[in-house]
Amino acid sequence: MAIDRRAADLVRSLDEHELRRLVILARGRLHAAGGPDFGDDPGEPKVSFRQQAVKCGKPTCTRCPHGPYWYAYWREGDRVRSRYIGKTLPA
Repeated sequence: MAIDRRAADLVRSLDEHELRRLVILARGRLHAAGGPDFGDDPGEPKVSFRQQAVKCGKPTCTRCPHGPYWYAYWREGDRVRSRYIGKTLPA
């Protein structure tokens, strides 16, 4: 299966930091899907996926918290990083 041309162009435009984050996300998605790991590097952080309810912060909102939404979490040095995945975790 070929990669969409727009996706390939987008990946080529990423800087080193963004590429590393993309690899972390891809490894986590493969692991969560039960697929094979591609060359686990002991220096690469482990990614975990969690559901989280989120408050929107609007003073008139009567439906908070919203969600749950899926987030990916990993460590970069001393910091815990997260990335929004979506309402459903892709298969």
